[in-house]
Amino acid sequence: MLAARILENGAVFPRMNKGKAARKRGRRRQGVLKGKALDLDIRDMAHGGHGLADYRGSPVFVPYTLPGESITAEITSERGKVRFGRGLRLKAASSDRVEPRCPHFGPGRCWGCQWQHIDYAAQLLLKQDVLADQLARVGRLPDELIDAVLQPILPSPEQWAYDHSLSLLRAETGKWGLRRQARRIEAIGECHVAHPDLIELLLNLDLDYDRARRLTLRRGSDGRLMLIFEVDAEEAPALSTDLPLSVNLLLPDRQPVNLIGDAHSRFEIDGRRFRITAGATMRANIGALAGLVAEVLKATSSPGDARILDLYAGVGIFSKFLAGFADLITLVESYPPAVTDADVNLAEFDNIDVVEGSVETVLGDMIDEGARYDIALLDPPGAGLSEDVVKGLSKLGVGRIVYVSSDPASLARDSRRLIDGGFRLRAIQPLDLAPQTYFITAVARFER
Repeated sequence: MLAARILENGAVFPRMNKGKAARKRGRRRQGVLKGKALDLDIRDMAHGGHGLADYRGSPVFVPYTLPGESITAEITSERGKVRFGRGLRLKAASSDRVEPRCPHFGPGRCWGCQWQHIDYAAQLLLKQDVLADQLARVGRLPDELIDAVLQPILPSPEQWAYDHSLSLLRAETGKWGLRRQARRIEAIGECHVAHPDLIELLLNLDLDYDRARRLTLRRGSDGRLMLIFEVDAEEAPALSTDLPLSVNLLLPDRQPVNLIGDAHSRFEIDGRRFRITAGATMRANIGALAGLVAEVLKATSSPGDARILDLYAGVGIFSKFLAGFADLITLVESYPPAVTDADVNLAEFDNIDVVEGSVETVLGDMIDEGARYDIALLDPPGAGLSEDVVKGLSKLGVGRIVYVSSDPASLARDSRRLIDGGFRLRAIQPLDLAPQTYFITAVARFER
């Protein structure tokens, strides 16, 4: 029975040699420093949110630290020449260090936020530096090119209470929380980046539903609340609620099942309305999405008669804003509920075709049919693009690519692939859609 009551996403490790002798040497070195305390100077911030120090020529990653700080840290694990540590003593603090707001924040605790100890202005500069570093190291882009194309990062309109979606895992106690670094779950009573309505709902939930492994709380722009349970079996629970909220399940195959209220939430972005079904994804910082859309429109710079491919398109947010600047838009999305949402969200336009299928499969069919497009808008998952997609864009005659990235490492790798494939990188505009975390969004423009 479920009752609910309210009273009011890494460091990249070097690949080790696989030879027998190399394995023996590795075994002799393994654990040499584990458990030892070292004095370290943090010199950089690494992608993944850890401060980076050097010890005898090897990198040491330590969370909750800042460049310029001196610390004493205990080595907790070693992988080849890469070491991880936890801070024991802060010997010299950075002037950018601030007091965290959340009691769940800190070593061994919740890892949902990683940077609450850093002043927000400094967070923005660090994200800029991390993105530049990934472009140089992973993408092998020259410094002159990075300096020419990388624009100053745009801040989020809100630094706190900006997320309209909060995904939680079940802790050992049965309560809901966020992941720690040590693969355990921190049951939370506060979250300062989530919208306050979501935390109020969480604190007043009385749940008895063991099959649920993940719980997502969602708030629409209209203030309506939704619970989404991800379950491990195709079995709907008996439930009741005395709250004005919707309840939905996600089955193991990601198929949504509506139990109470609406099957979808409603959001408004820069005056345009969208619906999004349980299971479909969108960026949770709703207040920052108008700025992201503006940067996509600027990078697309369509004359009005262009043929545009909108790939990994979700519920059709970008297409809705681009519709007046294109002769034809072909939207491609693989998740069926999101495709249905896109059909509804874009019903007023007769120059948008919505196609369901994987990007690789749809591009292959288009190439076989001899289709041609002028612009490709890409909003891939964190893993980035496959080789087939990179090659397929050239075969379709695409002259401009607008790439919306949620991961600096995959953007850097794909930038190198696109450049090697004949495109030139013209501009990268980073945006902060996730204050207090290390996550970075960026809009990159490539031209043939």
